[in-house]
Amino acid sequence: MTDTTATTPPITSDEITRARAIVERVTSAFAAKVVGQIGLRDSLLVALITGGHVLLESVPGLAKTTAAQTLAQAVDASFRRIQCTPDLLPSDITGTQIYDAKAATFVTQLGPVHSNFVLLDEINRSSAKTQSAMLEAMQERQTSIGGTVYRLPQPFLVLATQNPIEQEGTYQLPEAQLDRFLLKEVLDYPSPAEEAEIIRRIEAGVYEPEQPGAARSTGVHLDDVRLLQDLAKRVYIDQSIVNYIVQIIYVTRHPGEYIAGTLADYIQFGASPRASIAFTQAARALALLNGRDYVIPDDVKHLRHGVLRHRLILGYEAAADEVRPETIIDAVFAAVQTP
Repeated sequence: MTDTTATTPPITSDEITRARAIVERVTSAFAAKVVGQIGLRDSLLVALITGGHVLLESVPGLAKTTAAQTLAQAVDASFRRIQCTPDLLPSDITGTQIYDAKAATFVTQLGPVHSNFVLLDEINRSSAKTQSAMLEAMQERQTSIGGTVYRLPQPFLVLATQNPIEQEGTYQLPEAQLDRFLLKEVLDYPSPAEEAEIIRRIEAGVYEPEQPGAARSTGVHLDDVRLLQDLAKRVYIDQSIVNYIVQIIYVTRHPGEYIAGTLADYIQFGASPRASIAFTQAARALALLNGRDYVIPDDVKHLRHGVLRHRLILGYEAAADEVRPETIIDAVFAAVQTP
């Protein structure tokens, strides 16, 4: 019987060196404008390399827009920001057809989602109908306008934000949509030293709009991003680590058999197979960002909160007892032996 299993060539040392140089230029450009937020930077890069999306929860003023815009500029990508409101229509995001009286015909006008980087600010303020329009864009990488399908540019990354403080006039994101985000990050306030540095940079004019025609400093383009995406697919992941990931997800579905105490009772539903896929893809990307052509267990552990915090469905008791998802995730990982 013929073996039809597809094999990919191993990553060469020259390719690793080139990938490392690209990552270093991008991270330097990010650090030049964004103070701290290393976790956000890594999550955005992992999502960009894997073709995933990031859900971000934080209070206002923590440089979410600056971070996304800076990363887009660093890789020479298009960037659009969409402020979500209850009256936002799907056509405001995807685009619509406008009647041209001179030509006596309809002309398609593409919406802001047709960009490489899309920031959906306060996504939970948009209605369910508008959120469903984003599902097609995020999952199928296309929009439908007037019966015609329009492909989105590649690479394509959605950074959606939620404000955890003000919940009036918001729509809770359904689990099916939450599951389509590769990672969920929760940002905290900067340290006093970081906040002082932010003020210093504002005074120095770091955040002033760049002059038209100003020379770019990174030298990174979208072709370099596509190279990283291709290399990430070739990063080696051992079967033992795949089994490790699958076992972790299995424990989230059967917590009573593995987690001692009352923590298991807080989990109402475990993670779907998308979590296993997300761990595999994100671990490969993180290994590449760290200059390796192979995945280690620490890559999976490093991503545990970002991958699982929005995929574990907790009961009301968890909220009543103020049990954080990260506590339960740590207990799940503690119950599985590291390979």
